[in-house]
Amino acid sequence: MPVTVKTPEQIEKMRVAGRLAAEVLEMLIPHVKPGVTTEQLDELAYDHIVNVQKAVPANVGYKGFPKTLCTSVNHVICHGIPNPGKQLKDGDIVNIDVTVIKDGWHGDTSRMYFAGEPSVLAKRLVETTLEAMLLGIGKVRPGATLGDIGHAIQSHVEAQGYSVVREYCGHGIGQIYHEDPQVLHYGHAGAGLKLVKGMTFTVEPMVNAGKPYTRLLPDGWTVVTKDHSLSAQWEHTIAVTDDGYEILTAWPNG
Repeated sequence: MPVTVKTPEQIEKMRVAGRLAAEVLEMLIPHVKPGVTTEQLDELAYDHIVNVQKAVPANVGYKGFPKTLCTSVNHVICHGIPNPGKQLKDGDIVNIDVTVIKDGWHGDTSRMYFAGEPSVLAKRLVETTLEAMLLGIGKVRPGATLGDIGHAIQSHVEAQGYSVVREYCGHGIGQIYHEDPQVLHYGHAGAGLKLVKGMTFTVEPMVNAGKPYTRLLPDGWTVVTKDHSLSAQWEHTIAVTDDGYEILTAWPNG
């Protein structure tokens, strides 16, 4: 699949979709607390996207996925399925991943939440993962390479004693949910595809407190750390601009 370069008009449509996706994550902040189920969070998100935003939750039915959100708690790396039996406990860390379609264009983003008071170690993992994502995004500009992004993320993560998940990566996005290029969160500076203005893709590092190895659960979606260590992830949709980047899923309150 060739990498699609978007026009300014198309990026404006992605900006709208990205803003809506970020708004969903912001709306959920006060609801992520001990005692709440991941199913309840999913219902809130679905209602907001469909009835308030008049948009489409991209995940529902995507390759058979049944829910609006991916809710990945503690040692779940990604693609956790919301469940009425999964009640959050004090100290849990939770990644919530949402994609909104508006007028045919996708906005994809995720962030970490704390249910109650996290441990010092959990908090450090979450903060390091956020820093790594921002360092990777900071490398984006015309003429830079995908390897520059991956190298910046991997270097920061491994310097803190953590590991980067290899099997799952960022991706091109637009009218198609997942398109080229694949955006690895590890690699060598200067290697890989050169970035040009108008490219749009996600940067979404998954970082494990232990080893990088993963295991897919029998549901065919939920991915967990093989050693049961904690995992964290943040994600933004990015556009390459004239001289750098724009975060299309920027948080409403910074």
